[in-house]
Amino acid sequence: MQQRDTAIRLVDASVTYPNGTQALRTTSLAFGRGAFTVLLGPSGAGKSTLLRSLNGLVPLSEGAIIADGIGRLAGRLWRQHRRATGMVFQQHQLIGRLSALDNVLVGRLGHHGALRTLLPFPAAEKRLALAALGRVGLLDRALTRVDQLSGGQQQRVGIARALAQQPTLILADEPVASLDPATAERVLALLHGICRQDRLTAIVSLHQVEFARRFADRIIGIAAGAVVFDGPPAELDAAAIRRIYGEAPATAAIATPQPILETTP
Repeated sequence: MQQRDTAIRLVDASVTYPNGTQALRTTSLAFGRGAFTVLLGPSGAGKSTLLRSLNGLVPLSEGAIIADGIGRLAGRLWRQHRRATGMVFQQHQLIGRLSALDNVLVGRLGHHGALRTLLPFPAAEKRLALAALGRVGLLDRALTRVDQLSGGQQQRVGIARALAQQPTLILADEPVASLDPATAERVLALLHGICRQDRLTAIVSLHQVEFARRFADRIIGIAAGAVVFDGPPAELDAAAIRRIYGEAPATAAIATPQPILETTP
């Protein structure tokens, strides 16, 4: 992949936690602009570590991260990078007592100074947040407390919050792991469609093989902190799945995790 087509790169990057666990072995990867990349692997494989390192939530022990248009990320450059990076979390990371609109407006804080937390948001910011809620089908729930929304709706608020940042890069850390299979598919399809429409670069960690095959342009398989597969979905064969998930039967790798019951997406 030529550098001009790259949104973000890891160069000889590794992460070792204070307890000595090497969560990410020395890795160099380039993520293409506008591509929907899935990080696939079992729990504890290192997917979240790799993904969160791309936003500085997990600091590298060695190596570097280079963002398009910014360069090697360090110091104040992280703030510039984070303003252009939307993050979607597994457990939503919303403020339950606040409305959907107020939670989406949190995505605008990085574009303002510290005083913004003490002042009302201007009308233009509210219109932007409402537009983001409209894109995920929740405009009619804008003033509803998020703790009164279903899990699928809460995750859609999380996607709207990321969109309110007007990002060029979306990082989604197990965004559908806590949803039932049908709701998970709808939420992931929504995220995929928005990224396609807006030509956003997306890097999404999953552990459902069938979703990776359906939505990814590129799949990166991770096992024990190392990349063991990197290619298009068509090349994710049984041998590749064994490299990612070990010697467990393929059906175990493909199975969807036990769902949290969800009735309203």
